[in-house]
Amino acid sequence: MGVPPSPAGQDRLRNLREFVLISALAGAIVAAMALPFVGTAAFATRQATMTFDSLPQELKTEQLPQRTYIESANGTKIATLYSENRIVVPLSQISPLIQKAAVATEDARFYEHHGVDMKGSARALLANSQAGDVQQGSSTITMQYVRNQLITNAKTKEQIEDARVRTIGRKLQEMRYALAIEKKMTKEQILEGYLNVSYFGAGAYGVEAAARRYFDVSASQVTLPQAATLAGLVQQPVGYDPTAHPKTGQLRRDVVLDRMALQGYITAGEAASAKAIPIQKTLRPKELENGCAQSKYPFYCDFIINQIKNDSRYGATIQDRENLIKRGGLTIKSSLDLKAQASAQQAVDRRVPPKDPSKKAAAIAMVEPGTGNVVAMAQNRRWGTTGTGVTTYNYAVDAADGGTIGMQAGSVFKAFTLAAAFEKGISPREYINSPQRKTFAPGDWGCGESFNQPKYTVNNSTGAGTFNMWSGAAMSINTFFVELERQAGLCRTVDVAERMGVKLGNGKPLLRYPSFTLGSMEVSPLSVAGAYATFANHGIYCKPHAVASISDLDGKTLYSDSGNCRRAVSREVADATTAILTGVIDGSGSRTGRDMSLGRDAAGKTGTTDSNAAVWFAGYTPDLAAAVWSGDPRGGFKHPMDNVTIGGRYYDEVHGSSIPGPIWRDAMDGALSDRAPSFDLEAKYNLKQARRGGYNGGDGGGDNYGGGYNRYYGR
Repeated sequence: MGVPPSPAGQDRLRNLREFVLISALAGAIVAAMALPFVGTAAFATRQATMTFDSLPQELKTEQLPQRTYIESANGTKIATLYSENRIVVPLSQISPLIQKAAVATEDARFYEHHGVDMKGSARALLANSQAGDVQQGSSTITMQYVRNQLITNAKTKEQIEDARVRTIGRKLQEMRYALAIEKKMTKEQILEGYLNVSYFGAGAYGVEAAARRYFDVSASQVTLPQAATLAGLVQQPVGYDPTAHPKTGQLRRDVVLDRMALQGYITAGEAASAKAIPIQKTLRPKELENGCAQSKYPFYCDFIINQIKNDSRYGATIQDRENLIKRGGLTIKSSLDLKAQASAQQAVDRRVPPKDPSKKAAAIAMVEPGTGNVVAMAQNRRWGTTGTGVTTYNYAVDAADGGTIGMQAGSVFKAFTLAAAFEKGISPREYINSPQRKTFAPGDWGCGESFNQPKYTVNNSTGAGTFNMWSGAAMSINTFFVELERQAGLCRTVDVAERMGVKLGNGKPLLRYPSFTLGSMEVSPLSVAGAYATFANHGIYCKPHAVASISDLDGKTLYSDSGNCRRAVSREVADATTAILTGVIDGSGSRTGRDMSLGRDAAGKTGTTDSNAAVWFAGYTPDLAAAVWSGDPRGGFKHPMDNVTIGGRYYDEVHGSSIPGPIWRDAMDGALSDRAPSFDLEAKYNLKQARRGGYNGGDGGGDNYGGGYNRYYGR
């Protein structure tokens, strides 16, 4: 007598026998279908069995898609994003009632078979072969897990449709995978995977999301009637949805309770008591939150999504990046400062109400110098596609980030001319004759080539006379700045702006026209705010960004953005420009920014375009930079900012100091209410060098403008 096989050997023999039986069964069924086309049934059986044996048996299991959360800088959740509303939990966090209900309903022999139930499979395969397709199910929990995993692994619409097709070939493949899975996973692991991958209707994937969706509790806290309801949904998630079909949902729940009693998981009395409870009384449906439209901060949320989609660091293709966002189960920490955001929104709405009859709009972007963190962005329009005062365009950002092609910037561009002049070595004390109207002759404008236009005529709207940088900037004299641009060089001026991150709202480079200094280019508030933050940061530009870090389900940091920074202009040039721009706010009584004083050191510039098509204010402190635009989205030249009532106040002409300036002031006041910094101008400006012999800002000059500095700062 031989030695009896060991327990492990017995398992191997049993698995082998079951595998052989299933292979033979599969072959026989396929052969029966193929009899008219082959010589003998035996031959067909052998061929079909070989086909079954050759099917892939290693199922690739990818991470299940889960919810992605976007958080503010302080960790407050501001948005939830997903393609499948799923929260994966371990079996220990799933009520035993749910586990028992699922087994009793879907696979009573789950703990006895090895992936395929022979009795059920034989019956179903025979019926299906007679019908020519899949008419009867026989899927064990393991096979259902396989099918749902295949669907989940699919990325494209075509792949998903292919995974859902119910054919005998697909059934055989599921059986093959199920046998392999049972060899490498425990029953508990399979049940856990099944309950996490399955669809439970109403947009809920996985039992945890389903428990929250229908009952507003976790899967560990459900009652017996609730557990039975969930288990019954898997067969027909739509038809048995208790919120949409309470009658059929309750009938299905009661079937589950009866099966639980039949299998001995509960008593007949417990089943009767649970069935006596109307299903509506067990429900506490919770609406799903998905996407930026349901966020309290939809435009900021949309900006984050677009930044990720446009950045190759997050995936080779846009589709890869979208999958990362909606399937990755990520936590995206943003740079959104809720205090600054609230202040910005209140400031915008106060001056230009969301549903103002004028149909005018306003938007602000706020950037932290030294990091590029976009701490806030607000506009008077609400997120939406229908109704008054709504849009899905973010007026604060470029087109690629969910915004528009930009708006003409007006005189806020004069700051770049100042910086270019300092680079050229032009003294701020140099006076330029600036008449009310001036025509500039053709020339190369410092670009090495002549422009096609024979002449360029400029008009002032704020005065005429002889001005230097201090007075010219304070009064925003157009003829002064066009001449200063000519002396500094148009291409140098444009180059300074580009080095500080400014580009057209459509993403293209800036154009080189003499009107550049007057803000003829169409840009976004965020682009301007990022550039002005460069002045505050002593000439170092940090690319504005909303994503601070991205971490996975385990809290591991996948990406972090500590600031993409580089020097744009020298420290001396940046701080000399700041010295001039502080005079716009805190200088003489004729300054255009006199009403924007914050009671602390601040620098800024108003902006008003031709025909009042758009109005701006951009400014900064050492801690924060912001740019505000106001205009008409229907077209600024067709609907200019004049002879208009906005927010209950009539304006014959709206200027940068009329609406954008006060919005900037109020937003900055609120955002900085707990800080008290000041510009460290002496350290930045290097007074000793200036007093010894003047300022050398770049490739020439050396003119002394220490006197101008001393006049404003009492040195």
